[in-house]
Amino acid sequence: MNILLTGASRGIGKAAFDALTVAGHRVAGHSTKGGSGLLGADLSDPAAPRVLWEAAVEALGGKVDVLVNNAGIYEAVSDDAAQEEWLAAWERTMRINLTASSDLSRLAIGHFRKNGGGRIVNVASRAGYRGDSPQHWHYAASKAAMIGVTKTIARGYAGENILAFAVCPGFTVTEMTEEYLASRGGEKILSEIPLGRVASAAEIGKIIRWLATDAPPSATGSVIDANGASYVR
Repeated sequence: MNILLTGASRGIGKAAFDALTVAGHRVAGHSTKGGSGLLGADLSDPAAPRVLWEAAVEALGGKVDVLVNNAGIYEAVSDDAAQEEWLAAWERTMRINLTASSDLSRLAIGHFRKNGGGRIVNVASRAGYRGDSPQHWHYAASKAAMIGVTKTIARGYAGENILAFAVCPGFTVTEMTEEYLASRGGEKILSEIPLGRVASAAEIGKIIRWLATDAPPSATGSVIDANGASYVR
C-alpha cells in the first residue's frame, strides 16, 4: 500500500513508519522541517495540508491508499494566562492537531473516491475521552474532536469503501517523555496504570500498522484504546 504518514520523524510516528515499511508498504513520511527522506510541511500554516498532500501523491506515484494523521503538539497553557496567550495556544493546538488532519482527510476522501476507496487512521489520545490536566484543555478538546471526525468519516463514507479508524494512546514512552518519566512525575503516572508500565511507541506503531492495512472493513469507525487500562470505557 501507498501511505502518507504525518509526524514521522520521532516517537509514535517513527515507530509507525518503521512498522509499515518493514511490512513492505511504501510510506511518504512527513515532518515539520523535512529532510532525511521526509516531506516537509509546517502544519500550523493553513496552506500546508494541501501542499503536503500534493507532494505525497507525487512521491507515491500518483496514488495514496492510506492517510495516517499522527502529527500533533502537546503544549501547556495556564488557565490564568493572559487572554492573548490563551487564545494563541488554543488556535495553534487546534490548527495542528485538528484542522490540519481534517484538511488532509478531506483531500484524501476526494482522492479515494477516484481510486476505489482508502483508509484514514487518526492518532487521537486517551485525553479525548478522559480529559487532561488544567493546562491542557485545548489538547483534550482537539483529540476529542479528532475522535468525532473519525466517526463522522466512517459513517459518511463507508459505502464508498472509505474507512476510518482511530487509536487513543495513553502515556507513551517517546523521546519527549523519557525525561519526565525519570522524574517524580513518572511514579505518579505508573501508579494510575494497572498494567504497571506505560505503552511503548513500538506498541502504538503496531496498532497503527494494523488499522492502516489489515483491520477488517466492518471495523470502520472503531477507536482502539492503548493505555494499560488506565482508562476503561
